[in-house]
Amino acid sequence: MRVVQHQAEMIGNTDLLRVRSLSELTGCNIYLKCEFQNPGGSVKDRAALQMVKDAIEREELKPGMTIVEGTAGNTGIGLALVAKAFGMQMLAVMPNDQAKEKERMIELYGGKLMTVDPCPFSNQNHFYHRARKLAEQHKDHWWANQFENTANTKAHYLHTGPEIWQQLEGNLDILVSVAGTGGTIAGNSQYLKEQDESVQVWLVDPDGSGLYQYMKSGEFKSHGGSITEGIGIMRLVDNFRQAKVDKAVNLPDKDIVALSRYVRNKDGIVLGSSSALNVAGALCAALQSGPGNNIVTFACDLGERSASKLYNTSYLQQRGLLDFDKDIKHLIERYQSQAMTDQIVSKF
Repeated sequence: MRVVQHQAEMIGNTDLLRVRSLSELTGCNIYLKCEFQNPGGSVKDRAALQMVKDAIEREELKPGMTIVEGTAGNTGIGLALVAKAFGMQMLAVMPNDQAKEKERMIELYGGKLMTVDPCPFSNQNHFYHRARKLAEQHKDHWWANQFENTANTKAHYLHTGPEIWQQLEGNLDILVSVAGTGGTIAGNSQYLKEQDESVQVWLVDPDGSGLYQYMKSGEFKSHGGSITEGIGIMRLVDNFRQAKVDKAVNLPDKDIVALSRYVRNKDGIVLGSSSALNVAGALCAALQSGPGNNIVTFACDLGERSASKLYNTSYLQQRGLLDFDKDIKHLIERYQSQAMTDQIVSKF
């Protein structure tokens, strides 16, 4: 129990929740790091706080200034919360095809929102470039640059990784994580492997991202697309560059839908899309590694932020995702058989 002066001080120290249904099913202990407990509702609060604190220490950012960031939503929410705590303003540049729940949260926290049409990263109208240009055009604006700002990785090296290690008293076998900027998987993998080099780190990548193929061949290639938001990239950024990954797996959106329903019905856990992908990756790792392992992954944000997509029947029908495995029997069989294919990649 803490007494704090502002919400930014509440970031971190999240619980570890054992997913009973999947743990009993696999004979492993599958744990969720409950990052939705952060005051801004997501794991991105951690990166937001560290980036701002480091910029203040370098005297790049001062009270009264405006933080600018291109975001799929959660980092913008986290920065809006942190900005208010330190007497600053927030301007989020966001693609207009993201969940409307996230747009509303940025504005509710007092942030300003600019939405832009989605386009390839090579296009200068991409939300990343628009945010950078806005910061360059105004002396009182500071660009957070979450992809290349390694304070993102630092947040997890200093805090999230140590929390996991302490919570499990060092009894960790596998860490599973998606990657957007790569900060979460980089910081945690660095810290945890320093404690025990035998800890395996699994990257789980959605369709439409090139990280799985990069880990496999060194080239960014992708196929299809995904309903996940803020997950997956098609270029090597400074945060992901620091990640220590042992294995990688590419999983489709139907697995996300199936696992989100399974743990909701069995455990009462409502997952967002990126969290459901993490859980699918953790299940895959458990089935392929065998019973007895302690596996940790991340509940990245509040499941309600995926209501308009992951839990919207009309949206799923449009995407052809209603024909998912209701009892996950066939999904389990596929994960077990994948151990015999090239889906799992040795350390790159």
